[in-house]
Amino acid sequence: MKYHIVTYGCQMNLHESEKIAGILKTAGYSQSAPLEEADIIVFNTCCIRENAENHAFGNIGALKKLKREKKGLIIAVGGCMVQEEGKAKLLKEKFPFIDILFGTHDLWHLRELIEDKRKGNKTVISVLDERKETEDHADPVRTSYPNAWVNIMYGCNNFCSYCIVPYVRGRERSRSATAILREVEALVRDGYREITLLGQNVNSYRDGEVDFARLLDAVASVEGNFRVRFMTSHPKDFSPALVAVMKKHKKICKHLHLPVQAGNNRILGLMNRRYTREKYLEELALLRGEIPDCEVTTDLIVAFPTETEEEFEDTLSLVEAADFSSAFTFIYSPRAGTKAAQMEGRIPEDVAKDRITRLIALVNRKTREKSARYVGKTVEILCEDFDAKKGLYLGRDEYGRMGYFKSETDMVGEFVNLKITEANGISLYGEMV
Repeated sequence: MKYHIVTYGCQMNLHESEKIAGILKTAGYSQSAPLEEADIIVFNTCCIRENAENHAFGNIGALKKLKREKKGLIIAVGGCMVQEEGKAKLLKEKFPFIDILFGTHDLWHLRELIEDKRKGNKTVISVLDERKETEDHADPVRTSYPNAWVNIMYGCNNFCSYCIVPYVRGRERSRSATAILREVEALVRDGYREITLLGQNVNSYRDGEVDFARLLDAVASVEGNFRVRFMTSHPKDFSPALVAVMKKHKKICKHLHLPVQAGNNRILGLMNRRYTREKYLEELALLRGEIPDCEVTTDLIVAFPTETEEEFEDTLSLVEAADFSSAFTFIYSPRAGTKAAQMEGRIPEDVAKDRITRLIALVNRKTREKSARYVGKTVEILCEDFDAKKGLYLGRDEYGRMGYFKSETDMVGEFVNLKITEANGISLYGEMV
């Protein structure tokens, strides 16, 4: 029997799909297969952005014909969208051919749900209110070599007014430092060259006396030739201790993803971000004072309810002042159940589109300027894959820039010194040295 997993959303979801694959393996499914050949199709959904949710609805609906034609096919839908209040009921009503619905808190029960379905039960639904476990109960089928993702915590306590995450993933729960280190050590032994520590807010990690800075220090002290990344950090919990550990270890990439979301203090207050524009810029000054070559990426939201043109321009000026290497940009997307969804003062669509267009133009200009500085320099790239269309190998440097190059031998999983000959947007092209 074969499986097919469809994933929406962030790295957290991509890693959870690896865990789902591990669970399917224990349930008797042997390998991944094209959608039409699969015996079970699992949708791992995301509800953070409206677009991801709409795509999931469209793709699930498109399986009605295949479900009717292929006897025994199981269709399972899980993830954040199912955990959202009322969505499991809506999915069952809209798509009665779905066999299994499971939330984020009961991922580990998927095998049992599959067994229930095989016994002839109708739609099997399990959406727990809270997940108590902090340790993983399945060996992931990792698909991202030479990169590996390691959850250090689950859930979120921040309740940003626009964000649904605390409602669908629950309160913060940190894994034990011992278990995390054991997983990292095993990955390094297996030849993984880049470890990314994952959490909704890694800076608030705590296991007894071990906070995130201490955990990061311990991970970077593991013997072996590998890099360490982490995401995501919340500016309200940014600390000098974190900077000191980043500075201490060469293994830790000199790259920090620090979502600012907006550049105006009133809007930041409405978002419940609990820091100011001034504090954020002070944090960047501290970081760059200690690690001058550290690059920072961020997330930005435009057209938050009641945002004025002047307040939007504060975001533009922050982008200039912060000198981000790149940014993920979004138009505010209301999520039912959040405080922001109840706010008055929605920004007209044409205004929102104008603002996102201007913001993207500024971010792209800054990104191109950063990339242009690479030309003529030699950088270390971790080769991650081969692009068959371009006929080039590709990988990232420690700052997150993607580099492409030719090679007669397979370089995936190797660190490569690359002399950059051309820069195109966020992409670099070069020759092995």
